[in-house]
Amino acid sequence: MKQVNLEELDRYIDEAMREDVGDGDHTSQACIPKGKRDDARLIVKDDGIICGVSIAKYIFERIDPTAVFTELIADGEEVQYGDIAFTIEMNAQALLKTERLVLNTIQRLSGISTMSNRFAFEVEDLPVKILDTRKTTPRMRFLEKFAVRNGGCYNYRDGLYDWIMIKDNHIDACGTVGQAIKNVLDYLDENKLKLGITVEVRNLGELHQVLEVGGVTRIMLDNFELPIMIEAVQIINGEYEVEASGNVTLDTVRNIAKTGVNYISSGALTHSAGQLDLSLKVIQD
Repeated sequence: MKQVNLEELDRYIDEAMREDVGDGDHTSQACIPKGKRDDARLIVKDDGIICGVSIAKYIFERIDPTAVFTELIADGEEVQYGDIAFTIEMNAQALLKTERLVLNTIQRLSGISTMSNRFAFEVEDLPVKILDTRKTTPRMRFLEKFAVRNGGCYNYRDGLYDWIMIKDNHIDACGTVGQAIKNVLDYLDENKLKLGITVEVRNLGELHQVLEVGGVTRIMLDNFELPIMIEAVQIINGEYEVEASGNVTLDTVRNIAKTGVNYISSGALTHSAGQLDLSLKVIQD
């Protein structure tokens, strides 16, 4: 499966099944003959962008290798109320045991893709990229970041290990933004690490300190008012990548993009996404 780490996905499935099924789905085992097979379909009950169809296929086939999955709508496509995203034919006990994991996952991912698509639409004619953040659901980050990409936005860092981000607390702990940058550069050199460096600035004074020290990849303008953001972009003058963050919503993102920043990061892609309403229903004979 493209874009998703299968080892992480296998762990996710195992942990979710252990949490939900435990030593067995006793209701299904009591009610349904062991060898019975059923057909079901995923019914869309909302408008948005579907995400997780490929994940659902992987989950069903991992739980029941004899499952027959038919994709009708692919990840990333628009869906409307009443659409059927896929059908599945498999062992009935395995279907009911897996149903909640599939629904929880695909509803969450589709909500994120829908939100990401709305953000991407607002700035589609402007030279800016919308980035996600680390404000994700524990153990679902790799899937939620997949959903962000599926919706047309971009991933920032995967975690604390693959990109340096010097934020306000780091700066305050070091005393000045300049000292924080120097500490980071020394650390990377000593540990022979090559990582991108973002430094957050809260005002034009800190911005000038960053420009004096240099050595970073990107400057993040945190909660700048639009006129000050425009001035900051002009001061940086293309010397570094520029990112805007803080108070980024569907209502504000376009005006922020017009200031000339290269990137806009928003936790809303994930933490405010909600879920797309979907239903998995067994097809009656």
